[in-house]
Amino acid sequence: MDDPSEPLLSHLANDSRVSDRTALTFDKIVEQSLSDFGFWQFFQISLVGLALLFDAQQIFITVYTDAYPTWHCLNHTICDPSASDICNLPRSAWEWDGGSKGKSVISEFGLECSSSLLRGMPSSAFYIGAIVGGFFLALIPDDSLGRKKLTWSYALVLISERVSTRWRPRATMIPFTLFVLGFMSLSGIAYLAQDSSWRYLYLYTSLPAIFYCIFLYLFALESPRWLHMQGNDKEAIDVLTKMSPKNKAYLESVVSKLPHEQENFEQVPTYSIKDFFFRKWAFRRILVVMIIMFGLGISYYGVPLAARDIDVNIYLSETLNALVELPTFVITPILLERFNRRSSVLVNTLLGGASGVLCFVLSILRKTEMAFAFELGTFFCARIGFNLMAVFMVEMFPTCVRSSATMMFRQALVVGGACCPLIASIGRYLPSVSFAIFGIAMSGLGLFVLILPETKGLSLCDSMEEQEKRDQAVNTSHVC
Repeated sequence: MDDPSEPLLSHLANDSRVSDRTALTFDKIVEQSLSDFGFWQFFQISLVGLALLFDAQQIFITVYTDAYPTWHCLNHTICDPSASDICNLPRSAWEWDGGSKGKSVISEFGLECSSSLLRGMPSSAFYIGAIVGGFFLALIPDDSLGRKKLTWSYALVLISERVSTRWRPRATMIPFTLFVLGFMSLSGIAYLAQDSSWRYLYLYTSLPAIFYCIFLYLFALESPRWLHMQGNDKEAIDVLTKMSPKNKAYLESVVSKLPHEQENFEQVPTYSIKDFFFRKWAFRRILVVMIIMFGLGISYYGVPLAARDIDVNIYLSETLNALVELPTFVITPILLERFNRRSSVLVNTLLGGASGVLCFVLSILRKTEMAFAFELGTFFCARIGFNLMAVFMVEMFPTCVRSSATMMFRQALVVGGACCPLIASIGRYLPSVSFAIFGIAMSGLGLFVLILPETKGLSLCDSMEEQEKRDQAVNTSHVC
C-alpha cells in the first residue's frame, strides 16, 4: 500500500518551490550577491568615477581661463596700479604683466571694461552647451543605450545600481572624491601653465580625458539592473559574477529560477521622459529635486568664481576650496546612515545660507580672513547638499527612468551654474554681494525638500509600478 503521506509531502514540496520562485526577485539577487564590498566592485566604481575627475576640470577651468590678469603701468605720471581704475586709463598707459594678451579670455578679447553680462558670457557658454546637450540626452529613453556609453550624469547611476543598499552611501562618495581631486589637480595644472595661453589649459585637460573614455568603454561593466530591465538576465548575472566572484555558485543556482529571457523581454514595458509628466508623483518629485539643485548649483559653482572678490590669492583660494570638499565625503555617509534624508538636506542648506550671508557682511566690514572662512563654509555646505541630494535622487526613482531623472538633476545644477558668472561679476561693482545671493538661494530653495518622501534604508525599485506599490506600502505603514 502506498504511503498516504507521499502525495501530501509532494504537494507541499511543490508549493514550497512555487513560493520560493515567487519570492525570488532580481533585487534580492543583487542585494545578496553584492552584500560584501570587494576589490572588483571598488575597481569598477573607481573606473567609472574617474569621469567626474575630468568633469571637475572642465567645470572649474573658467576660474583660471577667465581670470583678470595682473597689469602694470607704463606711464607713471598718470597711472598708479594701487589706486587707478584700469578702465579710466588710456590703453597706452598700462600693459598686462608678461606683455601677453593671450593669458586669459578677458585680456585676449579686451573684456576688462565690458559689462558684467559680456564678461560672464565665456564662463556661461560652457553651461549653456551642457544644458543643450543634457536636454537631448534626457530625451533618450533609458532602454536605448544603457549606462556606460553615456556621460557623467550616468556615472552616478551606474555606480548606484552596482552596489547593495548597505554600501550605497559610501560607494557613491568615491566618484565625488575623484571629482575633488580633479578640482585640486586643476589648480596645479593652471599654476604650471600660468605663463602660457589659456588655450593650452584646455589642451592639457582634454587629451587625458579622451584616452580615458576609450579605456572606460573597453573595461567598464554595464549596470546589472538595467540589463535585467531589458530582459538580459543571463548577461546581468554574468556582470554580478564578475563583480563578486566568490558568489559565483549562488548566482549560477538562481539563474534557472528567473523567467526565461524571451518571456522576460516581452513583459518589459517601455519608459521615457514623458512618464515624469503623466504620473503626478514623478512630476512632483523631479520638479522639487530640480528646484533644490538649482539653488545648490548656484552656490556650488558660484562661490569659487566669486572668491576672487575677496582679497586672497586665486591659486590658494581655489586649492582650499577643493580641500574643504574632502571631509564632506566622510561626513556625508555618516549623515546618510544615521539621519534621514530630508532633515539632513534641510539643516545643511540653512547652515550654508547663513554662512553665505555672513561672508557678505564680514567682507563689507573688511574682515577678509573671517569672510574667507565663511566662504569656505558656504562651499562646504553646498558640497554636502549636492552629495546628499545625489543619493536621495537615485533612491526616489526606479531603474527604468533613473538615468533620465539624473540628467534632469544635472540640468538644474548646470542651469544654476550658468547663472553664476553673471551673479559673480556683480561683485566687481558691489563687492561680495554675490555671496549673499548664493546663500539666500541655497537656504530658500532648500526648504522644498520637505515635500519629498523619505527613502532611508529602502532598496532600489526597477519599474514605475514597483515604485508606486512600494511607496503605497510605505505610506500605509506610516499611517498605521
